[in-house]
Amino acid sequence: MEAKELLERYATGQTQFEGANLSGIDLQDEDLIGIILNQCDLHGANFGFAYLNRSQFVSANLAGCDLRGANLSQANLEGANLRNANLHGAVLQGANLCGADLSLATLIDTNLIGADLRKIKLNGANLRGASLRGANLRMERKSGQANLQGARLTRVDLEEVNLRGANLSQVDFSGSNLKQVTLSQSDLRGANLSKAILKDAVLIEADLTGATLTGADLTAAKLSGAILVEADLSQAILRRAIFSQSKMGRASLVGVNLNAAVLNQADLSRANLQGADLSDAELVEAYLARANLSTANFTGANLLRAEISSADLLGAIFDGATMPDGKIFSRE
Repeated sequence: MEAKELLERYATGQTQFEGANLSGIDLQDEDLIGIILNQCDLHGANFGFAYLNRSQFVSANLAGCDLRGANLSQANLEGANLRNANLHGAVLQGANLCGADLSLATLIDTNLIGADLRKIKLNGANLRGASLRGANLRMERKSGQANLQGARLTRVDLEEVNLRGANLSQVDFSGSNLKQVTLSQSDLRGANLSKAILKDAVLIEADLTGATLTGADLTAAKLSGAILVEADLSQAILRRAIFSQSKMGRASLVGVNLNAAVLNQADLSRANLQGADLSDAELVEAYLARANLSTANFTGANLLRAEISSADLLGAIFDGATMPDGKIFSRE
């Protein structure tokens, strides 16, 4: 079907075009609000700046489509193939993208506020500057969790988004807003979270092995049971963060702010905490074997039953700290 015929039918009130072959069709700038294109072949089609509010593209083939600047608010794209599609600046607020494949898609500056992104595939997609605030990426079963492996999410707004259990390995979150985001049990191995804002974020039992968090703000974040082996948290803000029973072996924590943080039973063996601020921190039964604690500040910290016997304590400050034997440190 050619564009002219489709537009003529739409103008007479027809909205149902389910299953049609519309590959390569040019519908740029057209007003097609409420159109139904379920299961259509639309690969390579041009919908640039089109009005597609509340349209339906269930299980449609939109691979390689041009959807730049298109308005797809409240559209239904469940199970659609959007691989390598260009959605730069598109509006998908409140849209249903459950199970859609957006691998390698361009989603720069895209509005995905409140969108349903459960079971979505975003492998290698570019979401730089996109807004996903309030979007739903959660799925209870392991087989249905969101896959964003290798996606680019720099400077993205993900505040309060639920990414529990998602595959986020190698994802670039640098400079993004991740306030109050839920990342419990997520795979963040090798992810880049440098200078990201993770205030009050929930990363319980998340795997951050080898992740980069340099300069990130994790104030009051919850990381109990998280794996941060060989992660780089240099110059990060970790005030009041909870790391109870987390694994942080060989992690770089040079110059970090861990004031009033909770590190009870955390494994910090061979970690580098040179110059870190651990004042008023809780380190009950923490394991700091061979850790570099030189010039670190433990003023007022609680190190009861902590293992520090083989740590480098050169220049470390323990004024008023509770030492492993339960005694309060005093210079006198």
